[in-house]
Formats: sequence, structure tokens, C-alpha cells
Amino acid sequence: MQTVPLETINNHLDDYLTQLTANADPILITNHDDSDSAVLMSKNDYDRMVETMRILSNPALMAKIRRGRQQIADIESKKRSRL
Repeated sequence: MQTVPLETINNHLDDYLTQLTANADPILITNHDDSDSAVLMSKNDYDRMVETMRILSNPALMAKIRRGRQQIADIESKKRSRL
């Protein structure tokens, strides 16, 4: 993750937005006080991150995913045993 001072971001925001969409590497924006730091990321990356968190925080959905993975593993195991 690239670290850039807030002043630099303010002066070159268009360039950094273009960079974000090109390489998807988030940017850590720093200020004089470390507690004022923030992360700048593309909207596409943000949307994917939020969707991942939504899925991971849903126990019913995670159970379905685990069952699906187990079904795939069982099918693969049966295929291997037939060889």
C-alpha cells in the first residue's frame, strides 16, 4: 500500500484516482496526526470488500457455502475412487 500525505493527495487527486482504477492498490493518506489517517480505494474494490464482509457475516449463507464445498469434495472423491 502506497502512503501519500494529504497535501499531496489534495494537489494531485485526479492522478491518484486514475492510479487507483489502473492498479487497484489502495493508498494510505496520512496527516500530521496518525489518528487522522485514511485509506483511499477504488469504488469497485470497496464494493467487493463490502460484499465479502456481508457474505462472511451471514451464518446461513456461510453454511450453504460450506455444504456446497463439501458436496464438490465428495464428488471429486468419488471420481478419484473410480479411477
